[in-house]
Amino acid sequence: MRACIPLVLAVLCGLAWAGKMESCASRCNEKFNRDAACQCDRRCLQHGNCCEDYEHLCTEDHKESEPLPQPEEETEEALASNLYSAPTSCQGRCYEAFDKHHQCHCNARCQEFGNCCKDFESLCSDHEGFSHSSDAITKEEIQSISEKIYRADTNKAQKEDIILNSQNCISPSETRDQRDRCPKPLFTYVNEKLFSKPTYAAFINLLNNYQRATGHGEHFSAQELAEQDAFLREIMKTAVMKELYSFLHHQNRYGSEQEFTDDLKNMWFGLYSRGNEEGDSSGFEHVFSGEVKKGKVTGFHNWIRFYLEEKEGLVDYYSHIYDGPWDSYPDVLAMQFNWDGYYKEVGSAFIGSSPEFEFALYSLCFIARPGKVCQLSLGGYPLAIRTYTWDKSTYGNGKKYIATAYIVSSA
Repeated sequence: MRACIPLVLAVLCGLAWAGKMESCASRCNEKFNRDAACQCDRRCLQHGNCCEDYEHLCTEDHKESEPLPQPEEETEEALASNLYSAPTSCQGRCYEAFDKHHQCHCNARCQEFGNCCKDFESLCSDHEGFSHSSDAITKEEIQSISEKIYRADTNKAQKEDIILNSQNCISPSETRDQRDRCPKPLFTYVNEKLFSKPTYAAFINLLNNYQRATGHGEHFSAQELAEQDAFLREIMKTAVMKELYSFLHHQNRYGSEQEFTDDLKNMWFGLYSRGNEEGDSSGFEHVFSGEVKKGKVTGFHNWIRFYLEEKEGLVDYYSHIYDGPWDSYPDVLAMQFNWDGYYKEVGSAFIGSSPEFEFALYSLCFIARPGKVCQLSLGGYPLAIRTYTWDKSTYGNGKKYIATAYIVSSA
């Protein structure tokens, strides 16, 4: 596929596309600069376009400033924080980025500001902290493992398995128009034999287990809980997930495959409250199945779900703003659509990928770059995924649930 907007790729999910990095030196809290390659204004964390050194140079000095507005389309969650954080300890947090939501801090400048956790010296100063740079996952390592995962996805669709009709490509400024510019469905043909593969079948079984409207508690039957376990069991058999586990095990993130699987179940399927009802949402529901909140579609970043809903007449494809550079599957499309009466302004999704492929990449980014932009490489092309943590409740020893994960750029 080819991008319909050459050179500068379209904005996805209200976030600026990642580009060449500059510095926030002498630029902290300046106004938005259209000509700059990255930003240092107070909203850059919200929009995902901060320079790499923004948190180091700007956040500490302005930690008492007014809280940022919450992201409008994708999340109501607090801004980036570390997945492995314990509220009053530096265990698993050494030299993480500053996060104003934490009671105490473990970043490189906490001693300067006098807000370190009590165990900072014992856990971090001797370089034994889990998140210290010597034990951190580097950008190069993330790109390397993402390429291995890409090559390992033998369950992906082949070129002849899917015929897309992407039709009208629009500019980002037109996405709020809510106009249907595409008279025909997005999917002209899908070889549904794909759906008989074990991971596809297990994935599809999960999609009807949720109420899409937030504010209505999810109550799973024994069968539905068993379907979650069946899905995890099937994907853990695949080369894709074995590659991911091997990588994370080597990085000292998990001691056993069972520990990894249990953590995946918690971070993806654990329930939290996105509305007024206790336990009305989860990372899996939001990202893969989709939700409706305040009259808008949120999440819904999966091509299989889209195809099945479109086939039933419940999804009406309107247009797209980005069509990825890959000439085989998986590819990427950023689109506008109506889901049974509710509009999605920009929804990015892989096309033709296996369930385990998406699950692996989103999990990788959430574990390695929680609440941040995660730079990947797929088939030689760059790709970025943005994750958010759910900060209002935790599981285990302060671990965060997945609030959302989605593609934000491929440049």
